[in-house]
Amino acid sequence: MLAEFSIYPLGGTRHLSKDIAQVVQSLGETGLHFELGPLSTAIEGDWDEVLQAIKECHRKMVEAHDRVITTITIDECKSGQHRLAEMVDSVKRELAGQKHDAEIKC
Repeated sequence: MLAEFSIYPLGGTRHLSKDIAQVVQSLGETGLHFELGPLSTAIEGDWDEVLQAIKECHRKMVEAHDRVITTITIDECKSGQHRLAEMVDSVKRELAGQKHDAEIKC
């Protein structure tokens, strides 16, 4: 399963880099593969592991802020597990105009 999530603390005007760094450190301790983006984080793993990791990240942010909103997008493929790298590589191949047989099945 792939998931992408964003955590939004409400109130206050301080810069969030320190808070986000703590959340990313917590995420790194899960052992799951993830990719930090400028506005969200993508993560891959099984359902329970991914949701538990997102829950821990949300809780970490709640420790520092009075109100926090987390949005989650889930991509689950019945025919098999797909990976973050495969999704990105497939688009890069298309941009490069390369022919390839290994298409993403979902």
